[in-house]
Amino acid sequence: MSDFVGGVASRRVTALRVVIVSYPLSLLVVLAIAPFVGGTVSASGLVWGAVSGIAVGVAVWWFYLALASGPMSVVSPVTAVLVAGLPVTVGLVLGERPGGMAYAGIAVALIAVVLVSRESPDATAGEVAGGRTLRFTRNVALLTVGSGVAFALAFVALHRIGDGGGLWPLAASRAAATAVVWAVALAAHQFSAPRGVPLRLAVYVSVLDVIANAAMMFAFQGGMLSLVSVIGSLYPAATVLLAMVMLGERVGRLQQAGMLLALASVAMIAVAS
Repeated sequence: MSDFVGGVASRRVTALRVVIVSYPLSLLVVLAIAPFVGGTVSASGLVWGAVSGIAVGVAVWWFYLALASGPMSVVSPVTAVLVAGLPVTVGLVLGERPGGMAYAGIAVALIAVVLVSRESPDATAGEVAGGRTLRFTRNVALLTVGSGVAFALAFVALHRIGDGGGLWPLAASRAAATAVVWAVALAAHQFSAPRGVPLRLAVYVSVLDVIANAAMMFAFQGGMLSLVSVIGSLYPAATVLLAMVMLGERVGRLQQAGMLLALASVAMIAVAS
């Protein structure tokens, strides 16, 4: 839901202008509720939280740069499979051993991520109508791989946050992410807050962002990196579904198949867990 609302706002102003507002607001939301959640502040939790925030800030920056110059139909699936696949690999290297059904669920989920992240027919039509020539150049490839690796690092960092820290590691994450996007916005001469509807949507994004990241952090604390990360990487399915229902966007058959596979993979992993 956060990505969907952010995407709607980014159709009115640049995405960078949205996140320079939503990130610091999400930090304020976390700081407001963290004392009521409890938890003990630890150096380790704050460090890993900050690492995840820096990784997310860099990942978002590189991902948007890749989308601006390259074809979404290539950039998005490649990024998505890296986000899903790398944490699974790290988890297995660290000794995690899911059951047979879970392995099958992971495989199905990886396929679902690629299919769901494919470019929609509406987006393709708009690209042709606009006469844009977008190629998967070496620079776009580097940005795509870099963003995927950075997103994956954020998942691994969230998993490394120990239990008992409450929401304080998330506060460190949001603070670090804010620092990154503000620095990028200043360098790009886009440090200007949106107004009107985009500003209101940025506020909604900040609240949804806190809910999503808190849920992911606690999920990582209670489950395997290899399983939680692959389920978390299926979030584009919800974004695509909302675009269908709320905006009336057309969805290709491959994306529809990916959404069904996403449901199947979650069920398989849930049964195995």
